[in-house]
Amino acid sequence: MVQSALSSLTLGYRPLWGRARRLAGIQLYVHEDPGTSADLAHFLRSVDEIWSRQAPPLLISPQSRQVLCNLLEHAPQGSPWIEVRGDWLAQDEGIYALVQKAKARGLMLVWAGGLADVPDADAARCFASSLLSLPPEGASGIANSVRSGEVKVSLAVKAADKPQAAHFFASPPLNLLNGQMYEGLQSLALAQACLDDYEAAAVAGWPVADTMQAYRLQQPQPSRDALFRLMKAIDKEQSLDVMEEILGSDPVLAYRFLLYTNSAALGLRRGVDSLRRGLVMLGLGTLERWLADQLPHACVEQDLVPLRTQVVLRAKLAEELIEAGVSLDLQREMYLCSLFSQLDLMLHEPVANILRRTPLNERIFDAIVTRSGPYAAVLQMSQALEGRDPAPIRQLREQEGWEAEDLNRMLLRMLSALKLGMPQLQS
Repeated sequence: MVQSALSSLTLGYRPLWGRARRLAGIQLYVHEDPGTSADLAHFLRSVDEIWSRQAPPLLISPQSRQVLCNLLEHAPQGSPWIEVRGDWLAQDEGIYALVQKAKARGLMLVWAGGLADVPDADAARCFASSLLSLPPEGASGIANSVRSGEVKVSLAVKAADKPQAAHFFASPPLNLLNGQMYEGLQSLALAQACLDDYEAAAVAGWPVADTMQAYRLQQPQPSRDALFRLMKAIDKEQSLDVMEEILGSDPVLAYRFLLYTNSAALGLRRGVDSLRRGLVMLGLGTLERWLADQLPHACVEQDLVPLRTQVVLRAKLAEELIEAGVSLDLQREMYLCSLFSQLDLMLHEPVANILRRTPLNERIFDAIVTRSGPYAAVLQMSQALEGRDPAPIRQLREQEGWEAEDLNRMLLRMLSALKLGMPQLQS
């Protein structure tokens, strides 16, 4: 049966990170729900209506051949970029014909596949860019089997006369292509090589585990960028809303702020359990002095920006997922719950120990530590929406009574409200 497009689809997303380690785009996974037939032309119209012109570029990633074919057939010029899997293209002449017609209509297409499998010259002309998957052995630093002479056609100019792909690779080096997008990066060193040495347009996802391993011996500090922005907001006498937003843009800064406002040395008579209450009770003069104390030790590591930003994206999702009509205080509490849910990664200790140092509501502790209570499902859904797998999203939808259309619209609105280069606030 045919249903409304957004009620017949399961959507997920993944950030695309640029060379400055800031948000460069969004990859949107599109799954057709079992037993349904989505109107993909209507889906594209819905995206066009929701997606802000100031939002990051959108790459639509169909997760079935049928969805891909419908998009290629119905997408008008000016639609978001559309990913085309290389194995589907090679196996199905019908998809190749649709790709050619879509290219002729002016669609921006992205070929997706392994570095060793880039298409021949005729097929390559249909694509504006590529999303290249790197094998696990490449990500771990072992040389890739691909050699420059084995690549049939580059979708961009190859690395110009580089003696090596990157210093960390075993000999012979992994041969990367300039200017493309990459995924499957499990190594921070490989992500650095793609972005810095080979000027990748973006990397999809971020090697979180390896990044945290690389910085495990460093004392976690608030980002210098967030500190400067908050000090600037104080100088300009901006609203509490703006200051709260900046505090919440860095999980380490937010956590340090709550510890400080609840410290015995400060002597506040009432426990501070929210960023806003802390701002009100602390006062701008004391806040400014505290920020100045943090500045000499502030974090300037670019490679930690994607991790911090991803935490903020999850928190924004969780805030949006809270049932409509709840108070602003509950929305802020849900945001803080999600923001602190990954502090264990950044602070290198069990999250239960971290949370016990703050007077946060038990609802937050239960959701994060025991995965129970009224916030648990929201936290789990905000995490599930970050991935390619539709199963946990559908399970939570059914379990909690979320309508697919409402959930999808919420996700698109949240993503559309993002800005290139996030978390830096726009002037």
